[in-house]
Parts: sequence; structure tokens; C-alpha cells
Amino acid sequence: MRFLIPILVGRILRALARARGGGSAYPGYIVLKLVPDFLQHVTKQFPNGVVFVLGSNGKSTTTHMISDIVRAHGLRVFTNPSGANLPQGIASALLSEVSLTGKLKADIGILEVDEAFAVELAGILSPSTVTMLNVQVDQLYRFFETERVAAMMLDTAALSSANVITNRDDQFLDAYAARAGQRVLRFGASAEVVAAAPNGLQNADDFDRTGGEPNAAESEVVVNTGDGATIRFGGTDIPVRLPARGLHYAVDAAAATATASAALGTQFRPEAVTRAFGTMKPAYGRGERLPIAGESAEFTMFKNAASLQLNLDALPAHPEQVLMAIDEGTPDISWIYDIDFSKLDHVDVVSGDKAWQIAIALEHAGVRIGRVEPDVEAAIRHMEQLGSTTSGTKNFIVNYEIMMIARKALGHGDMEKTA
Repeated sequence: MRFLIPILVGRILRALARARGGGSAYPGYIVLKLVPDFLQHVTKQFPNGVVFVLGSNGKSTTTHMISDIVRAHGLRVFTNPSGANLPQGIASALLSEVSLTGKLKADIGILEVDEAFAVELAGILSPSTVTMLNVQVDQLYRFFETERVAAMMLDTAALSSANVITNRDDQFLDAYAARAGQRVLRFGASAEVVAAAPNGLQNADDFDRTGGEPNAAESEVVVNTGDGATIRFGGTDIPVRLPARGLHYAVDAAAATATASAALGTQFRPEAVTRAFGTMKPAYGRGERLPIAGESAEFTMFKNAASLQLNLDALPAHPEQVLMAIDEGTPDISWIYDIDFSKLDHVDVVSGDKAWQIAIALEHAGVRIGRVEPDVEAAIRHMEQLGSTTSGTKNFIVNYEIMMIARKALGHGDMEKTA
């Protein structure tokens, strides 16, 4: 009964935050102040354990994929909204999953985790499975060097009580060796699939194996058709329909398949993977399509050079109408000069706080620019007024913060909650 009043207080605060039009980690902060062991008490109740998903790119998408695969097996899933990856955020999200006495309603926790806080969270939540997606140049203003991010991930993986899922094609993660009591599964894409991609996998291109053979991948992309893939897992070929285009989504699907198998054990069924992907919607803002002027705005979201390049590679050649925008959420975009922009022959409007920096890079790459409009809402109005396309699609290539602004401007107030 010691949880009754703290959970009740947290739920009231959470309801007030949502009535204000957003989510908040504050309710979880208060609950943890009142009951410091709330997270430990709740998360140890998951029959199938807790899964951590780490990576420079693809965390939200892969967490979404794993969750849908596990649900297709009939289990109840608790997962955190993107951004709710600190103790107080996870505690807030859990308030809707527990009874007033602290009894949990879900079978498994599948959590996207910020690498900087992963070791701390592992000490609290005791993950049974840790999935490491990739280490790519990202947020250097925050992490300083990729090796530091890799160390954070590897230290977290060492704390997993049962399973570690790691990337065979990542030079930082491939060599991970199992600790006592752990099983390691690897995922990746076949050499033929990677070679067919215009700019590879980004994390694989500079992987010098010093003459050694690559490790075997228990979960491997053997066919990639852009919006579909075949994953070879445990000797079985599993066809999947991807929620968004691109080889990186296929690799995320391979990671998700291996993770779900590890977490589910003997409950895992390959046909449930195909079924889950058959009805899977894109993760929030990643390949999502929203109505605009009688057509669809398709969101392509990026936050660093690797994600932008892989998403551009997945576009159809020379999309008809394009908005590209970055704001201060990406402080240093000097990496934009390394991008292959050959899929774009023009950009109709460049927007966001860094609009002029993007425009200079595009001009340097020979991409024609229709208009530079730093105000995002004005840029969206310009896209609405461009008229119809033959494909019915207006492409929005944006970072996370611009994506949220654009969704709201298009009349979608159901903003992603951070609990």
C-alpha cells in the first residue's frame, strides 16, 4: 500500500500535464522522490524481462519494430515514448501501466535508451537483453568522440543478464564477447546487399577487418527491395514489409528480429515477424505520411550525416517537391558537405534556423534552390501552394525538432508524449 498515494499523486500530475497539451517527466520525478525504489519494484515484475535499445541511429524505429513483433506473439508490451529515456521519464510512462498498488500490467519492457544514461539505467532496471545498433558520428558537441559512445554501449551490454544483440557490420560493436551467463546474437546485411546500396551502410564502409573474415550474423538481410526485405534468421527466410524505405530500415528489422527472438525464447515464431511487419506503421515521424493540400507530406527525418545519407539514398530519384529544414537542435552541420545529394535535382524551400547554411551546401552540390524561408510555418504554406504532384507526395526532409513543428502546422496536435 506504500505505492498508493505516490502513484495517485503521479497520475493526477500526469493528467494535468496532458491537459496542458503535452507530456512531462515531472510526475515521474515526484513519484521517485516519494518512492525511490519505484522503478526497481515495477520493472522486476516483467515476466519476459527488460530490453534496452541503444544506437546512434535507429533507436526509435527498432524499439517500435521489436514492440510490434512481440505484440504479434500475444504479449503485452510496455515501451517508453521517444525522449522518455531518463529514470523520471520512464517512471512517468509507467504510471499508466501499473495499478494503484504498483502491480504491473505488461509482460515485457522494451525501452529506447540514451547512451549517456544507459549504464545508470541498467543499474536500476536490470535489463535482460541489450541491443546495440550502431556507433556513428553524432552529437559531437555532446559526446566529443565516437569511441566514447561505443564505450558507453559496451559497458551497458556487459550488464545484461542474458542476451546481447550486436551489429556484425559495426567496427566498434562487432567484437563484443559474451560475459558469463550471456548469449550474443549478431545482425547485419549480406555483402551483396551492402554493395548494391549507393553509399553502403555508412557504419560499414570504413570497417577494416585487417584481413579477417566477418563474424556470422544470426539475423541477416539477404534481400532488400527498398520497401521490403528478406531476413535470414536461424536458417529461415523471413519476408517483411518495411514501414519506411531504405536499407537501414531493413537492418533495423534484422536487429528487431534477433532481439525479439532472444527476449521471447521458445515462444518466438518466424511467421509472427512477417505478420507484425505486414501491419506495422512507421515510427513517429520516420517515413510517416500526413495530409497536405489534398496530397501527402512524407517525412524523412535525420539527425546526422549517416541518417541523412541513408534516407536520401532511399528516395526515388529527383522527388517532385521537396522541403528541407534543420534548426538549432543540430548545432554543428558542417558534415553536410560530405553528403551525396545526387538524388535531389532541386529543393523547393529550405527552412529552419540553419536554412542559409543548408542553402550554401546545396548550392555547392549543384542542387537548385527555389526559396530560402527560415520560418518553418511559412515554408509549409509555400509547399501547400506549389500545386499538385504526379506522385501525390511532397517530401519533407527534416530533423526531429522541425518534424514536430511541421506535424503541428499540418493540424496534428497528437504530439509524441514524453510521458
